[in-house]
Order: sequence, then structure tokens, then C-alpha cells
Amino acid sequence: MSIRDWPAAERPREKLLERGAASLSDAELLAIFLRTGVSGKSAVDLARHLLNQFGSLRALLEANLAVFSNEQGLGPAKYAQLQAVMEMARRHLGEGLRRGSALKSPAQVRSYLKAMLRHEPHEVFGCLFLDSKNRVQAFESLFHGSINVAHVHPRQVVKRALAHNAAGIILCHNHPSGVTEPSEADIELTKILKEALAIVDVRVLDHVIIGDGDPLSMVEQGLM
Repeated sequence: MSIRDWPAAERPREKLLERGAASLSDAELLAIFLRTGVSGKSAVDLARHLLNQFGSLRALLEANLAVFSNEQGLGPAKYAQLQAVMEMARRHLGEGLRRGSALKSPAQVRSYLKAMLRHEPHEVFGCLFLDSKNRVQAFESLFHGSINVAHVHPRQVVKRALAHNAAGIILCHNHPSGVTEPSEADIELTKILKEALAIVDVRVLDHVIIGDGDPLSMVEQGLM
């Protein structure tokens, strides 16, 4: 049966318009993105098949071009569309932290940092630079690879903080494993960076670890 033959309340697009996007399942959301199915499969059937093949919506969204395009109903054009959608979502979150705006809530910051780093396949260390009124100056990803004292250079972090004339800084990095529990290396690195930045009168406000679920704040955990 074609989706057109379904009751209106059960069609993904109509359901979204009536109840909101949050009411849809992963398969229904993906079906709206796909728009059409393939021979023998409706868009929803194809979406369910793809989610089963990839294992999860997140795995599908983070697949590279070669893996993504290898599946029936997908290809370079769909991949380009998906990357554009994801980038628009990141920029939408970034609007709340646009240059010159004051931070309104920790949740706002964490949502933005998660959007920036959660999709990264390897560890990435970044910094959110703030002025004396906690207004955003810039966000930069500074280091890639294993995040520890040997790979994150305090001098470079200090250099970038001075370049932005920052009064405060929020450190962040992702755990590709999805587990946000900080390691001993994370705690030691935070201590070293906090001491190095204090020399140039830059306050470290937090170190946020991005993984599955809610990001972890080392300040809230009493770890700094």
C-alpha cells in the first residue's frame, strides 16, 4: 500500500504538521527526508530498512559518502542534501551563540557544543572564547586526535585566547565512544590549562565533555 493510501493522520508529513516533528519516529522523519521509496518499498519501509542496515539513525547520519551511497535509495545527491540539513541545524544552534551575544544558560552552550562535536569520528578539542561580560567572541576546534597533555598544547590555547582578547574560556572535547565520564588525563589537562590561562588573566569557566546523551560539565561534577 502506498503512503498516499494511508489515513491522513498516519502519513509522516501530515502527522508532523498536525502534531509536530517530535511526535515522529526515526523512520518517519527519515521517510520525509527520502520523499520517495523504491520498487516494492514505500518511503517509510525504505527508511526502516536503512535504519536496520545502519543500526541507528545516528550511524546513518554519520556515514561517509561511500558507505551512504552504497545503499538502495541513497546516493551522492541525497548525501549532499543530508549534509546541508545537518549543517543548517548546527548553524541554527550557533545563532543563539552568535558573536557578541551573552550566554543565557548552560543548556544553550552544551547544545551548541554537542552539535559542533558529537558527529566527529575522532576526539576533537575546542574552545569557546568569551569577553568580560560572557559574550561570545568565537569558537575554534584546536586539536584532533587523542586528547591528553601531550597532544593539547597549553601555549597554543593561551595564544588563541589572547588573539580573541578573551576574558573567559569554555573548554570542550568529545568522546567518540559516547561515554562522557572524564578520564584522569582529562582532569589533569584541565588543571594545566586553567593554570596556564590564569597567568594571562583568562578564566576557565568549564570543561564540557560531549558524548551520547547530555554533555558532562566538569564544573557541575566538582572536578575543577
